[in-house]
Order: sequence, then C-alpha cells, then structure tokens
Amino acid sequence: MMIIDKLYERVLKNGPVCIGLDPREELLPEYLMKKDWSMGEKIFEFNKMIIDATLDECACFKPQIACYEAFGLDGMLAYSKTVQYIKSKNGISIGDVKRGDISSTAEMYGKGHFEGDFEADFITLNPYMGCDSISPYNKYFESGQKGAFVLIKTSNIGSEDFQESMVDGKELYLKVGSKIKTWGESFVGRSGFSALGGVVGLTYPEEFKKIKDECKGLFYLIPGYGAQGGNGKDAADMIGEEMCGIVSSSRGVIGAHKGINEGESFAECARQAVLDMKGDILKWL
Repeated sequence: MMIIDKLYERVLKNGPVCIGLDPREELLPEYLMKKDWSMGEKIFEFNKMIIDATLDECACFKPQIACYEAFGLDGMLAYSKTVQYIKSKNGISIGDVKRGDISSTAEMYGKGHFEGDFEADFITLNPYMGCDSISPYNKYFESGQKGAFVLIKTSNIGSEDFQESMVDGKELYLKVGSKIKTWGESFVGRSGFSALGGVVGLTYPEEFKKIKDECKGLFYLIPGYGAQGGNGKDAADMIGEEMCGIVSSSRGVIGAHKGINEGESFAECARQAVLDMKGDILKWL
C-alpha cells in the first residue's frame, strides 16, 4: 500500500487530526522537569506518552525539527527516537523540516530524512527554488513508501508578502499549487491522491477554495487550528466530505495539560484535546 493511501485510510478511520510534536521546555509537565534526565530524554518521554495516548484517535504525528535542533545533539537524538517510535507503533510521521535547496543538496536531504536515523514517512518541502529542488525526492515517491507536503499558502501573516503576489494575472500561490499538482501526477495512489501534497494554512479558507478548484486531486496538510486562530467549521469546509487533508494542531494538544495536570497522567489531557478537536471538525461534515 502506498503511504498516501495508508494516511488516507487512517483519516477515514481515526479522523483528520495531525498532532504537532513541537516540544518546548515550558510545555513539559512538572513531573518530567523534576527528573534527573537530560532534556532530550525528557522530550522523548513526553512525546512517547502523548503518542501512546492519542495513536488510535489521530491520523498522524508531525514533529517540527527546530524544536529538537534547539537542544543540540541531545535534542536530535530525541527527534530520531520519536520518529522511530512512531514507526514501531505503526503510526505515520511527517518530518516538518521544510527543506528546499539545489538538487545535489536535496539528494542529501532525501537520504537524511527518508533513510537512516531521521527517517519519516513524509517530509515538508519549500518549492521556492523550483522543480530541481523537488525532483531529487522522486525516487522515494516512486517507491510508494514516502511522500511530501510542499508549501503553497502558509498559515502565517507574512505569507501575504510573496505568496499573494500576482504573476501573469494569477496569485503566486495558485501557480505553485498547479506546479505541485503537475509534479505529483506520477505518484497517485488508489485513493486518488498523490504522495506529493500541499501545505495550506487553515487561516486562509478563501484562498484554499481557489487552490482546491485549481489543483484537484491534491491532499493537504492544513496547519493553523487553535492557537493560530483556525476553527473546526473552516477545517470541515476545507477538507470536505472527500476528506482531502489533515488538520494540524501542536500547542492545543501537547500543551493541553498545562495548569490542569502536571503529573504522570498528563497525556490524558492530550487525548481529550484530540477528541475535542476531532469532534469540532467532524460535526460540520
């Protein structure tokens, strides 16, 4: 089974929630912070408990690599152990690495994040440098076992600076989306979706409608729920009855315990946050 089909089946079974594993020191529960462990050990234990508590109620997990790089080698060990643990539990991982560089460098990024210590099922990519910054990953997509989500219209306010620029009478983000659709046509699974999908922020629902009309058949990673202002109705409108995407939340899930439960059962709060988020989205479908 292609990884995009596995993800789509997981969405249909468990719902469209993607959990952002973006650990920060202030989000860890007090009981973990009191342990005489390295920060990397604390982070991995934090992630592990959240994964165990939510695996059956979410579609996938998305560790943001910057939150691990900030803690140096210890943090990167936690990142490696996290993606490997997700795989051991038959979960699906998205390495949120946002790589985008010339072909020779992209080849090494592919080797680094689709093989070895940091291997994930999907990664995120930045298309700013064009087709030859994406094509080196094609051999992984052709295998059916790997996929990527490429930035189209991101959730941050600054996305308006460039992504909404008009090029030949069309917004730049629409031209990017069309390119991604074309690049991904060779990697379509039985679900009808390509292993090469797009990233569109939940904070831009009107723009998403344009992208969806222009780029039929793309599967989307949709960040921005909760802390960034996105809501369940907009998410439901975006993914539609065809469930063409996953909706990501980080702080709203992994920080749900703060001020409520700082003990060993803190992950129960993450599970409830996922259930609440899923309910908030599905009730509109």
